[in-house]
Amino acid sequence: MHPAFTDSREYKLMVKLVETANPEEPNVDEFTKALTEFDSISRLDPWATRRLNTIINSCCHEHTLNILKKLDELKRGQDLMEQAMKKRGGGGGGLFGLFGKSGKDDEAAELFVKAANVFKMGKHWREAGDAFSKAAEAHSSKNSRHDSASALVDAANCYRKVNGQQAIECLDSAIAIYTDMGRFTIAAKHHMSIAEIYETELNDPKLASQHYQKAADFYRGEESNASASKCEAKVAHLDADAGDYINAAKVFEELGKAAMENSLLKYGAKDHFFRACLCHLNIDVLNCQQALEKYAEMHPAFTDSREYKLMVKLVETANPEEPNVDEFTKALTEFDSISRLDPWATRRLNTVKKALKADEPELT
Repeated sequence: MHPAFTDSREYKLMVKLVETANPEEPNVDEFTKALTEFDSISRLDPWATRRLNTIINSCCHEHTLNILKKLDELKRGQDLMEQAMKKRGGGGGGLFGLFGKSGKDDEAAELFVKAANVFKMGKHWREAGDAFSKAAEAHSSKNSRHDSASALVDAANCYRKVNGQQAIECLDSAIAIYTDMGRFTIAAKHHMSIAEIYETELNDPKLASQHYQKAADFYRGEESNASASKCEAKVAHLDADAGDYINAAKVFEELGKAAMENSLLKYGAKDHFFRACLCHLNIDVLNCQQALEKYAEMHPAFTDSREYKLMVKLVETANPEEPNVDEFTKALTEFDSISRLDPWATRRLNTVKKALKADEPELT
């Protein structure tokens, strides 16, 4: 209705107040700070001050209620955990004792899961993970492998919010069970989850690559070729980021070949070959020249693509005998103006460009 309103200090204040007055997680200190900063420049009138004081009081009340609720859920969860532990501690000896213990493990597992869900409601993620882990142990004692694996995955989902390494340990244990049961597609899915944790949370691309490869191997074994290809592409991207251009180029080349054999994926072959060429260019120019010739022969349609023509130009201008950084940059700029290069490709090209001339500004 009134676009100019968005430029006003009043609008910016209200945006900040809406953020900090969230009833789920109110932040009274930030709410008050925003008001103080606004009031120091534009004095709030008494009417506005009364409205805002009402909200502050409400926020404080909501915040207190939320804290009390979380403490109550923590106590309820702890009580359920104690009940479950007592159940597991019972059971007599002999044959009847074994049957009795199995029944008690069932009851204990149920109580552990109830405790975990109570902890989850209060966002007590570590405690929820511990409870699901205990449920997995109880299921394991009565040889219910599927239930044990499911509980381990639930534990991992909770731990992931506070401790990625603990999440990985639970997923590894679940994978061992699923693999033993022949549930390879599920095992592959959890290898992907581990890979994502290593990639995005623990900043370990090498281990991420290893788990994407394990996922790909399981998917291939189950003929889930599309899922396998996605995992292998992640392997190649991560390997290139880690400087293993030889393996990355090899994987991209294999993906290109596989795409050529599939009528639905054939168009995507050029992208795989382009990425393989970028890896080859980071090895050396001659390597890239030979790869270009090879891919042109394998996939003639590749020679009509903008990607192929760009690579030809880059090979010419990146010749170590007579490098031409200006022409190299010009070729990239022209390509990028029509087809935006993604961050991964940009990183590969910046590496080559630095090698040509260290003080040349990077692509953005």
